[in-house]
Amino acid sequence: MTQTHTSLSVGKGLLAISPIIVFLVLYLVTSLIIGDFYKMPISIAMFLAMVWALTFLQGRSLTDRLNVLTRGASEPNVIFMIWIFILAGIFAAVARYIGAVEATVNLAIASLHPSLIVPGLFLITCFISMAIGTSVGTVVALTPIAVEMAADTGGSVPYFVAIVLGGAFFGDNLSFISDTTIAATRTQGCNMKDKFMANLRIVLPAALLSLIVYCLNAPEISIEVENVENKEIWLMVPYLIVIVSAIAGVNVVLVLILGIFSACLVGICYGNDFLQLAFISGEGVDSVGGLIIITLMAAGLLAIIKEAGGIDFILAVLSKNLNSSKGGQLVISLITGLVNLCTANNTVAILTVGSVAKDISSRFAISPKRSASLLDTSSCIVQALIPYGAQSLMAASLSSLSPVEFWPYLFYPQILAGILLLTILFSKGNKKELD
Repeated sequence: MTQTHTSLSVGKGLLAISPIIVFLVLYLVTSLIIGDFYKMPISIAMFLAMVWALTFLQGRSLTDRLNVLTRGASEPNVIFMIWIFILAGIFAAVARYIGAVEATVNLAIASLHPSLIVPGLFLITCFISMAIGTSVGTVVALTPIAVEMAADTGGSVPYFVAIVLGGAFFGDNLSFISDTTIAATRTQGCNMKDKFMANLRIVLPAALLSLIVYCLNAPEISIEVENVENKEIWLMVPYLIVIVSAIAGVNVVLVLILGIFSACLVGICYGNDFLQLAFISGEGVDSVGGLIIITLMAAGLLAIIKEAGGIDFILAVLSKNLNSSKGGQLVISLITGLVNLCTANNTVAILTVGSVAKDISSRFAISPKRSASLLDTSSCIVQALIPYGAQSLMAASLSSLSPVEFWPYLFYPQILAGILLLTILFSKGNKKELD
């Protein structure tokens, strides 16, 4: 952290993070007051917050301020995410058009007892997300299936999509190949196996409790079981290719390209016209246009917040006056969550907070595996709950819902937050290394 940023007064520090406050007030508070999350478009709330950010960043010309905004929006990780969105939009559209989603759902419904469909979807999502190590990839692959399952069983679409969204972060938090795992272990200097075991003590109880909630709180569904035909099994091939190649560690871009070409090939084999598939692919690109715009605006907005010293202000304020190991653990979690709230990216949040967390851990004898676990878990909780995170936006785009409609049913991240807090409050507060 630079001295300029850490020496910000409270007033200037709050001003530096004010764009995210403006956005949350405009979008969340306004929507809650009027009781409709469609009246205030998330893109307009983001735009107004961005205008405010450009206004308060003083001491620079308008051109310089716009350059900060543009650099943030054109950051390589942001552009890479946009490529994923485009490919995901194409794959989802083509897979839906040829009947791959419906075929996959039919097989799942035929294989599961009605009482096991909801918890079964959660378990499948947890397994796949842990295997492929990416919450975004899991959301892309399973959200269309969840939507179709809800339609075929008479269930609530937000409820089913929330199951996928929650389960996706189970794997993001635990997987050895997840970006968050790599970032957390590298910044804290521990090996992945130790961090995995530390995480498991928090994550496994949360997953089991969530599973119980989904079993007890599952909506009543009506199912008409149909015989699964050979054609339907072949239509599942694109999804199988996506899942298997992702589990094998193939780059997510190549995974989606393989999925697109396999879906087109299967579609052609079953009599679909090439030009029609091309048209559907174009519609898939168009379907993520709004998502791409929001992503660019959010990245630019957050670059201004960082340039103004907002992130460093949060780090400096929360890491001040610590006097216990419990306080240290709590602050690591809070700092990570708040930075994640500002950056809308759990990996970036971990990398930003990593050095501060390591310093706090050293001062209070918190083990590296414990601090890595706190970083990863708290960032995943916030990322799962914010409506402007890539995962929520992708799920909303694929299900034609508002990102906030999932909130009441995001049992897993809510339970995980409670268990994380309990593990901190009941941890041993002595000078020994905390596990």
